[in-house]
Amino acid sequence: MIVLLISITITLIISAVVMILASLLAKKTVMDREKNSPFECGFDPKGSARLPFSLRFFLIAVIFLIFDVEITLLLPLAMIINFSNISAWAFTGFVFIIILLVGLYHEWNQGALEWAY
Repeated sequence: MIVLLISITITLIISAVVMILASLLAKKTVMDREKNSPFECGFDPKGSARLPFSLRFFLIAVIFLIFDVEITLLLPLAMIINFSNISAWAFTGFVFIIILLVGLYHEWNQGALEWAY
């Protein structure tokens, strides 16, 4: 128990020292107009570097990540078919696929999958 507490304490101390050093070394000390402006291969910038981000693209990317993670969670079902009860395996897979389809239907119904307005 003592060894665990000592190792946690040492880990926290080392982490804190590394974070403090990183914040001190990575700090920009000189803030001038040239360093804060966007760089376009030596030319004067044509516009603002802070362009509005497409919310539709962001929504599609988040939906893709959610369904990608769910598919990744579904793949191990194929590996455990030999080690589990077939009815429990089928029920788990069926429930998981139903959850995926309900989520897909909801996104489709809300119009999140439409590319054009």
